[in-house]
Amino acid sequence: MISVEEATSLIHSAFQPLPAEIVSLDSALGRVLAADVSSRVTQPPADVSAMDGYALRAADAGEGARLHLIGRSVAGGGFAARWLPGETVRIFTGAPVPSGADAILIQENAEVRKAKGDEETEIIVHVPPKPGQHIRRRGEDFSAGDVLLHAGRRLSARDVALAAAMNVPWLSVRRRPRVAILATGDELVMPGEPLGPDRIVNTAGFLAAAEVQSCGAVTQMLGIAGDEVRALETRLAEAEGADLLLTIGGASVGDLDLVPSTLAALGFEFAFHKVAMRPGKPLLFGHLGRMPVLGLPGNPVSAGVILLLFVRPAIEAMLGLSTHQPLPTARLGAPLPANGIRQDYVRARLQRNSDGAPVATPLPVQDSAHLHAFAQAECLIVRSPSAPAVDTGERVSVMLLDQPAFSGTPPA
Repeated sequence: MISVEEATSLIHSAFQPLPAEIVSLDSALGRVLAADVSSRVTQPPADVSAMDGYALRAADAGEGARLHLIGRSVAGGGFAARWLPGETVRIFTGAPVPSGADAILIQENAEVRKAKGDEETEIIVHVPPKPGQHIRRRGEDFSAGDVLLHAGRRLSARDVALAAAMNVPWLSVRRRPRVAILATGDELVMPGEPLGPDRIVNTAGFLAAAEVQSCGAVTQMLGIAGDEVRALETRLAEAEGADLLLTIGGASVGDLDLVPSTLAALGFEFAFHKVAMRPGKPLLFGHLGRMPVLGLPGNPVSAGVILLLFVRPAIEAMLGLSTHQPLPTARLGAPLPANGIRQDYVRARLQRNSDGAPVATPLPVQDSAHLHAFAQAECLIVRSPSAPAVDTGERVSVMLLDQPAFSGTPPA
């Protein structure tokens, strides 16, 4: 049995960033950049108006000044004719500022005089603008050649919009890892199937699939293999070519825990089997040929903790994301006794106290088979082996269950 730190090191060293592929912007959301992205354009491309109003020379626009209206500038169609002192151009938001103008008079600060036919011909200035007022200067946002998106960034909707503004239609991103998932056990049935007296629903398999997908990988569901060597071998063969195989159940030392022996017969190279952690002790890791394999216990809470500790970082490593995040801390909401010899991951609620500080309160139920309690938890309190008892109010390290990274105060 090895420590969590040793297991983390062995698993992390087995994964490298996957090759890049090219995707269009409409397929880029949530993908991870494999290369920096430079702008192909300057934004704004010219001096443009930030408001609807009138482009003019500030020197001409004293309070009460009358200016002759000679044209208009709209987005996509600027005003290019010559103009003289005492003249102005109607302008709209995003339209290029005519050469010679140095300010925008917003329409609310002007009185419009109209000739017959309801055509605007003259304005009267009520609130004089300052030079440069309401003008967005060329390149104020960014310039051609600026590197605005960097490799290793998971793309948000805002990032996709920025890439579009940079006039970049295609992006180089990491290929999504393919993770094969195989649940094992004669007792398992799929959700919705008839349940006999000795049957249970395959919950850990769907927990694994959801977690894998939330990390940005794609799943290959291999279904359920019964407790029979040939059935296991058949399903394991279907995982060939996957970037990672997760087996669920059958990884302990019981007579029907056939996963380790079946893998060994197929040439599996064991890196370790059993980790000093609670829950999740019967974890195995190694390689079947070139394919990394993680054997998870069947209890859904144990599987869920392992998915957070080991599977999520493995996927992030394949996507080229940083996997080293310092653990945040929170105040303890209830006392905890001294810990045993295994590293413990205590399921807890996470809330704010009256001062806005995060408080982690252990749930009363910590059984590794109780999925309802696990679903109510927002974090895991991390307790080192043989850690002493801690009192209410002391600081403890936590891992968030639903966020890949944490900064600041968690949501209430």
